[in-house]
Amino acid sequence: MLITFIESMGMFLALGEIVGRPVGRKTLEKGLNVDALGTVIGGLFNTFPHTSFSQNVGLVGVTGVRSRWVGVMAGVILLVLGLVPKMSLLVASIPTFVLGGAGIVMFGMVLATGIKILSQVDYERQRHNTFIVAISLGMALIPTVAPDFFSQLPSAFEPILHSGILLASVSAVILNVYFNGVGEVTIEAPAQKDAE
Repeated sequence: MLITFIESMGMFLALGEIVGRPVGRKTLEKGLNVDALGTVIGGLFNTFPHTSFSQNVGLVGVTGVRSRWVGVMAGVILLVLGLVPKMSLLVASIPTFVLGGAGIVMFGMVLATGIKILSQVDYERQRHNTFIVAISLGMALIPTVAPDFFSQLPSAFEPILHSGILLASVSAVILNVYFNGVGEVTIEAPAQKDAE
């Protein structure tokens, strides 16, 4: 769940950036509570933890559709696909290269939004921020680029050390505390701009 919460926070912030509605502390808490509730309900049915999908964030960026009713309709479609097995043939008929192309665009949108958020970091006055970003991104790549990097450590640490998201987040927090110190952390949404 720790990994899920870190991933979800990133998605909430990215989605807020895409739709032009800054995400504040209360909104983050509500989103994480929904993820936790979904996981508890899923656990009652013996399933894995549930989380929001970053693909959906990419879809919002690509299509510009921001209505929550699209999500409701997608849920209805998934129920129909689950209850009527013959409908799975419709999904299976979509060519793999089409799904791959859509995946590249969707995940690329999430990455581009993350880069946009990182561009707002003050690299001039706080010169260590470049170092923090570089090390954190490097830590995130370890499970993919060098899967045997942590092979000598006890196997109990595998779930933690094989998550690039967790490695990047923990290293960013530790390095930020070390270089920039601990201060009052507030996450407040800026006032909404008046509609023109």
